[in-house]
Amino acid sequence: MDGTVCIVAGGGNGLGEAAARELAAHGARVVVNDLGTGVDGEGSDPSVAEGVAEDIRDDGGDATAHHGDVSDFEYAERLIGDTVTEYGRLDFVANFAGILRDGMSYKLDPEDWTAVVENNLTGQFAPLRAACEHWREMGEDGFDRQRSYLAVSAGAARGNLGQANYAAAKAGVLGMVRSVSTEMYRSDVRVNALVPNGYTRMTETVPEEHRPYTREEMPPEKVAPMVAYLASEAAEDVTGCTLYAGGDRVGVFSDPELQTVGVEPGGWTLDSLAEHFREDVAGDADLTRTDAHF
Repeated sequence: MDGTVCIVAGGGNGLGEAAARELAAHGARVVVNDLGTGVDGEGSDPSVAEGVAEDIRDDGGDATAHHGDVSDFEYAERLIGDTVTEYGRLDFVANFAGILRDGMSYKLDPEDWTAVVENNLTGQFAPLRAACEHWREMGEDGFDRQRSYLAVSAGAARGNLGQANYAAAKAGVLGMVRSVSTEMYRSDVRVNALVPNGYTRMTETVPEEHRPYTREEMPPEKVAPMVAYLASEAAEDVTGCTLYAGGDRVGVFSDPELQTVGVEPGGWTLDSLAEHFREDVAGDADLTRTDAHF
């Protein structure tokens, strides 16, 4: 990956930090973005991104820090532009930025809904939009290699108790990736989603007795090689996918698809649905989904 120029948004902690270090260890030049907030999105600390970039440089790598909020469209454009000015190109963006503000749906503060959706969904789209605009402009004569964007989703996209806001945002990321990957394929740009599973600051918001694993069992560093793979030329034409990495496992999620179909000539009625839907149409499909945990 020598010479590959990468941005890692949310690169100041956890999974993003591990990814930034992994990319740099393979010779990539890395721009570490982080706003330096708490898990709830409060506060701001430029030293968070700078600390990771400095550590990478101390280890012999090439890294710079960039402090800002990627859900701000103007800042996202500046992040892309400054990276290109500094390094002359941009090959890859991985976006781990995200916050949590949990609450049961019937008690969730509207401000917490807005903040989480804005950060976790708009915060994915704003830099994606800016990167795609740049790549479209620069790639008119063809690239020397494909460019790549990795949006980070979560297992919560399948639904999680007390996380309606976070689940909605992370599910939205998957639809965004499927749409934009189709738009950008002819421009030699790959767009994928990652569902990572690793111990982070977010894991620590769960009471210790209910945490699904320890840091030793699921270290963030075991997610990072998948990020490096998707940044590399080895992943050529891998696009529009939702991928998994956690512990010793990697994998590919299937896209949503129609599970069962029933046909009624002339159209369905309430009476015919009441008579046939459960047994003849749904069949073995699970119609009472009460455990949505990943």
